[in-house]
Amino acid sequence: MKILITNIKELVQVEDLPREYIQGKEMNRLNTVKNAFLLIDKGLISDFGKMSDLFMPDEINVRKLKVIDASGRMVFPSFCDSHTHLVYAGSREIEYIDKIKGLSYEEIAKRGGGILNSARRLHDASETELIAQALERLEEITWMGTGAVEIKSGYGLTTEDELKMLRVIKKLKELSPLTIRSTFLGAHAVPAEYKGRQTDYVDLVINEMIPMVASEELADFIDVFCDKGFFTTEDTERILMAGLKYGLKPKIHANELDYSGGIQVGVKYGALSVDHLEFTGDAEIEVLKGSETMPTILPGAAFFLGMVHAPVRKMIDAGLPIALASDFNPGSSPSGNMQLVLSMGCIQYRMTPEEAIHATTINSAYAMGLSEEMGSIAIGKKANVFITKPMPSVEFLPYSFGSNKVDSVILNGKLL
Repeated sequence: MKILITNIKELVQVEDLPREYIQGKEMNRLNTVKNAFLLIDKGLISDFGKMSDLFMPDEINVRKLKVIDASGRMVFPSFCDSHTHLVYAGSREIEYIDKIKGLSYEEIAKRGGGILNSARRLHDASETELIAQALERLEEITWMGTGAVEIKSGYGLTTEDELKMLRVIKKLKELSPLTIRSTFLGAHAVPAEYKGRQTDYVDLVINEMIPMVASEELADFIDVFCDKGFFTTEDTERILMAGLKYGLKPKIHANELDYSGGIQVGVKYGALSVDHLEFTGDAEIEVLKGSETMPTILPGAAFFLGMVHAPVRKMIDAGLPIALASDFNPGSSPSGNMQLVLSMGCIQYRMTPEEAIHATTINSAYAMGLSEEMGSIAIGKKANVFITKPMPSVEFLPYSFGSNKVDSVILNGKLL
């Protein structure tokens, strides 16, 4: 059935000529149409424009339409969340208390907490349990406006458990209306049994895990936590080269804890994105200029861990694009609310609402290889949109950070 949304107060993020991403000063320009309509047909955006230009079909054809009156409401493209770890078993609120008491991320990890804690819990959970928990999280973020999400492995840290995670993600692709991309992150941490033998674990990732992941076609991307106390640039290069041989495009955790060289390695190997980036200086910005790698900021993690903020204003002023993602995970960002991420982009990183909207839609779509399909309102793109509750302005979306502004959700051209 076709869907016609009429009397839209403002149709946001429209494009006549779709772009892969928005960068630099252009991020502060947001195209909208006031008093608009949006026509959806066969799961795709078919037409849009001003209500005065809408040609209403005859009565017979109107019966084939589902007409939604959006008076006083706005329509946005669904958020694209390009960095999550939302397949996990149980929560880690005790570590949250440890953080309140002053322990650092690294100190908690050394005590057997952090990623290794989640790995133990995941090992004990069945695929059925993991799927059920993840579906609840996907349902939650859907009603907060997310239409596409990337999910990483990385809480397995053994071949068997990494494959288990990726099989769960593959099943979620079948069960959820969201567009899902999967990332193999075997190099998320060094397991306790490999303490002092990090190279041996990297060998396991390269020689056993990657071939098996590829043989079952379980991942779209490959990732490495290239940072202080985790994997070195040499480790990262070896893993990325092995992944590329199997057609796995890189995405990198980089420079969250220190200047790690992860940004440079990511650009060198054509990473789709480099993520976190709290420690980004002039050298890193210069490397990113002219590259096809999307700098991706994860405000929820920096907020939750009390970390320094990535220099977003400096990066945009240098002409770079920026994407924002949730980093939804049980240890450092236990929220997948992209409305909150949008608000944090404005409040904590001094982004304008226009910049933050680009960063959570078209740029984050690019960071998961989806900007040709979604991330903006353009003819031929997938009809993933949400209709807001009555709102006075576009700026109200990041301004009102404590409430859910989404009223209705359309994914794949279907009203949920």
